[in-house]
Amino acid sequence: MTLQLPLPRTDGDIRLIRTSLPLLREDPRDCPRGTAVRARPFIEQVPERPRRKPVEDFALAPVMKVLDAIEYNGADVETALRQLASNRRCHAAHLHWASEAVRGYLAARKAAEAERQALKRLATVPVREQWASIRQLELPDSRGATRYERTAWGRRYASDDGSERELWLLSVNTFKENRPHAEIAEAASVAATGTPSDSAFRDIHRPAPGSTTHPDRVRIISVGCGDGSYAVLADWDAEETAYQYATHAKPVLGRIVADDRLNPGSSCERCEALAGCAKPARTPGLLGVPAPRLTRKRRSVSASDLRTHARCPALFHLTRVLHLKSSEPESEPIRRGRAVDAWLNQQHSKGSCYGVSLPESLPGLATGEQAPALAMLAEHLRACPLEGLGTAEQVEVQKRLTTYDPELDTVIVADPDLLYTRSGGWIWHETKTATRRPWEGQELLETHPQLALAVLLMSAGVPGGDPRRSLIELEFLYEGGSRCEEIDPGDPDTLAAARRIVARLAGPWAVDETYEPKTGEHCGNCEMLRHCAAGQAHAKAE
Repeated sequence: MTLQLPLPRTDGDIRLIRTSLPLLREDPRDCPRGTAVRARPFIEQVPERPRRKPVEDFALAPVMKVLDAIEYNGADVETALRQLASNRRCHAAHLHWASEAVRGYLAARKAAEAERQALKRLATVPVREQWASIRQLELPDSRGATRYERTAWGRRYASDDGSERELWLLSVNTFKENRPHAEIAEAASVAATGTPSDSAFRDIHRPAPGSTTHPDRVRIISVGCGDGSYAVLADWDAEETAYQYATHAKPVLGRIVADDRLNPGSSCERCEALAGCAKPARTPGLLGVPAPRLTRKRRSVSASDLRTHARCPALFHLTRVLHLKSSEPESEPIRRGRAVDAWLNQQHSKGSCYGVSLPESLPGLATGEQAPALAMLAEHLRACPLEGLGTAEQVEVQKRLTTYDPELDTVIVADPDLLYTRSGGWIWHETKTATRRPWEGQELLETHPQLALAVLLMSAGVPGGDPRRSLIELEFLYEGGSRCEEIDPGDPDTLAAARRIVARLAGPWAVDETYEPKTGEHCGNCEMLRHCAAGQAHAKAE
């Protein structure tokens, strides 16, 4: 379906269509209509929604600010980093990470310039102005647009004579190896054809004074600010760039600006059309907590988010909001759980895995780690829940379920390992791996709050079906055996317990605006310990 404007409860000028690189990723978990709306930056929700951020929620914001001071204003590195330390908009641990990220980025730049010199290519210098490929029409086209702007966010560099340009694409942790080819081709095209421009909030890009010479060659470099890793994704002349754009990027751009399909998910958090959208389902009061006294920008939350916040608000902010990751290797249980889940997801997407032959090994596990993981899979194969399921039943693997609480202005998401219908009801199936048999009598909803949220979602009619026939299953796979627990989401006592558990977790999260560290014995193996002064002090005292 083609996007029809205006959308309910939105207003604004539709004549500008502006695309950026993330829009070209066509992530299956994104909403196509939401992406098309994002490409129209002057469209806003009516009435306007709150946008206040108590603390900076974009990991690279302080990094870019420091790099601007160094590359554009001539500040030395130490002075710029001292100024960063006084930034009160950012969490203290975020600033510590950003300081390391700046040094890592500058080291990568230095190494890349040394490689250029070794190849006898011209040195590059920072470019302050943004590059924007602009097309202005005399009359509105079939989409109602009179102006198209193609942009590519990153750090810009060019040789003194303008014959070469480089665009550095920044990632939070390590460099992204798996960027879609359409995104790379678009980045190269914008670098090759873009006009140096100035931009301002809620304004078009306006050409900046100075040279408008287009380069003969462009390079696209992916860099990870978390570890300073980088890789050259494209090194093309103007002709090759034009070919790559026409072949890979242009068709994607045509699709994304016109697609009207709905696919609710985490991207609903930033969508200007959510208030008037038919999806996701509205579940006011689902989390059992009132809206904070101070309004703030819309958020999304999952059971894992709430559990992490309860453990340590600082850890939640760093890993769940800023998406920082440790460079340290993951533990064996985490790697094993991921490998087991990946194999099960692959098999369940084809149907039952009862009687399927096990692989000789699983990706990502060391030789000594293979046997326990394969033994867990063997336990599952003996009682796969999809065995004997009728051909008319539905099966969903890792399907994202999404609801919206308009009172809390929060998008609530859950990703069941497996969803399937049986006799008119939906079965929500979760699989957990463990090193030993779980304790008998453990309160399942307390130990696994995602089950408590599952109870609330199913009682609210998500994903649907006959509630009398709906069920939640928790399958434990452990070394030496397996066990499956069943939870009835329609049981009044179970529902009351689920409401109590979720509200207890959601209450502190809903009002938190500082994300102070909560120290404890978990600090010693915290993945964010190197950035947390309070955690380091606690671990040292222990």
